[in-house]
Amino acid sequence: MSRWPRGEGEIENLIAAKQLQQVIGGQANGAHLLQKASRTLATAGEIADQDPDSAYVLAYDAARYAGTAILAHQGLRPTTSGGHYVVEVALRAQFGDGFRPFGAMRRRRNELEYPSGPGETTTFDEARKAIHDAEALLLAAQQLLPTLTIF
Repeated sequence: MSRWPRGEGEIENLIAAKQLQQVIGGQANGAHLLQKASRTLATAGEIADQDPDSAYVLAYDAARYAGTAILAHQGLRPTTSGGHYVVEVALRAQFGDGFRPFGAMRRRRNELEYPSGPGETTTFDEARKAIHDAEALLLAAQQLLPTLTIF
């Protein structure tokens, strides 16, 4: 298999900007992150009715682990400079709008984690939608991993 051709230039720019770094060996294996995403997603589902805010954040974390698994499998890792945002940029550059929900989840998670005022909470329905979106992203990551090679 060859390098994923879509988004190659963007990934090279992110590496040059030190928002992504290249890794090798055991770090270039996303399988353990998919397992972590699955466990985190299960926990989100278990607590959604009692604590929608935490369930939303956990659903986001599961989606981020799934996205980071894809990058890891390509021998890529977000740096502290790139943070969570670079996961979104790298996924969309390479795989398109199928990963758009991750960006929306990331922005909403930031609103919940860093509220601009009192009462910044989420609802059960919003948490359930985040769980559903994270499930779809996890499934996409599980399907992509076997097709990926080192960048």
